[in-house]
Amino acid sequence: MNAPDARLDARGLVCPLPVLRARKALMAMAPGAVLTLLATDQAARRDVPAFCQSAGHVLVAVDEADGVLTFTIRRA
Repeated sequence: MNAPDARLDARGLVCPLPVLRARKALMAMAPGAVLTLLATDQAARRDVPAFCQSAGHVLVAVDEADGVLTFTIRRA
């Protein structure tokens, strides 16, 4: 996979801040650009996919290591 166009570190933030910050970052990006979002709030596991589905973005991948969720999102 190609390198992300942007990386957003939302570790330590609680719901709904990771999604709100991701939304803001994605709005500033070109369609098709890729955002990597890091989050530690386990609520993000359901909130980020729901946000992507409702906004039309593509959730390319979700990974977890050492309690950090990594979401790869392609902007609609």
